[in-house]
Amino acid sequence: MSRFRIYPTIEQRLALLEQCKHARYMWNLALEQWSMWKREKGPAPGYHVQSRQLTEARAAFAWLRAGSQTVQQQALRDFELAVRSFYSGTHAPPSWRKAGRNEGFRIVGRQASRVVKLSGKWAAALVPKVGWVRFRSSRTVPDAKSYRITCDPAGRWHIAFAAIPLPIAGPGNGVVVGVDRGVAVSAALSTGELLACPQLSEPEQQRLKCLQRRLARCRAGSNRRLRVKAAIAKLRARARDRRRDWIEKTSTRLARDYDVIRVEDLRVPQMTRRPRSKPAAVPGRYARNGRRAKAGLNRGILTSGWGQLVARLEHKAPGRVEKVDPAYTSQTCSLCGSCASENRESQSIFRCRACGHESNADVNAAINIAAGRAVSARRETPPRVSLKREPQLTTSP
Repeated sequence: MSRFRIYPTIEQRLALLEQCKHARYMWNLALEQWSMWKREKGPAPGYHVQSRQLTEARAAFAWLRAGSQTVQQQALRDFELAVRSFYSGTHAPPSWRKAGRNEGFRIVGRQASRVVKLSGKWAAALVPKVGWVRFRSSRTVPDAKSYRITCDPAGRWHIAFAAIPLPIAGPGNGVVVGVDRGVAVSAALSTGELLACPQLSEPEQQRLKCLQRRLARCRAGSNRRLRVKAAIAKLRARARDRRRDWIEKTSTRLARDYDVIRVEDLRVPQMTRRPRSKPAAVPGRYARNGRRAKAGLNRGILTSGWGQLVARLEHKAPGRVEKVDPAYTSQTCSLCGSCASENRESQSIFRCRACGHESNADVNAAINIAAGRAVSARRETPPRVSLKREPQLTTSP
């Protein structure tokens, strides 16, 4: 997916928002039909039935006929794909799209290929019902059969072409690297390198906190509330851009420098869920302190980009990314293999109780990951032990 920043005029921005409104309306209407499905009523209407209903609705309503039929049909196709992914068990059920948060639409077919080069730094795409919209061609524009135009909460418009980039070739030296992901250290390599994902600075964090407090005091629907929300969205977009830039550069460097990249097999969505309520000695103490601590941990995991880093590595180095069982990798000595919870004294200090080996805790875990070790609570097991039973030779009586 190649994404570029587009700069529409005021008239084009209003027309793009109108197309986003039509796409969001068709999605929510299809979701309403799907959510009202009952077993005794028969199957919910699919794309072909909804497409015929769209033709009848466009003939009846002028405001719907003023929009692009391609945008409206693709919204129905996207919903059908979301429902199919949900039934296959790979994605969550489709949810409602909201104004200001889910702004975007997709163009496919011949209309997606109407892209011209204006200069060395600028290009333009012909968007139906909008016209030629300029975008910044910071790199080569790929030949794609579809693209998607989106608007983030900060008010920035982007165009993303659906093109699969070529994978990055490895160096061919057979070097294996382990990557340990954490909160204090975003990524620790088995080579001893510690990588930190850039975040907001202290003044920016203080400003974000002040804006969030100011937002709580604003009246709902007021212009002041809209201005404060826009300022918060700009700060969050700045942090998101820094994190995305760090992930792209880090994943590209790892894919170029190492042939095999081993990471922990972590289930990030399950790790960042809200905690369950637990009984406490003092009523309400766990609800306040426990949830606050868990919320801080979830925020640290998400801001470090655990899932996005591995996803980009799998895109750029397909077949060269291996996932290792993370059990006890941070408590096992990479030198002698001794496993004990006392080995890790703190977040950054690892000192083996058996051999006295001392090193950085994250680097020690990354070395274990690079070795592909799966450690049980009782003893160390050889890496990558096959669980298949060997055939036994039997002698006939």
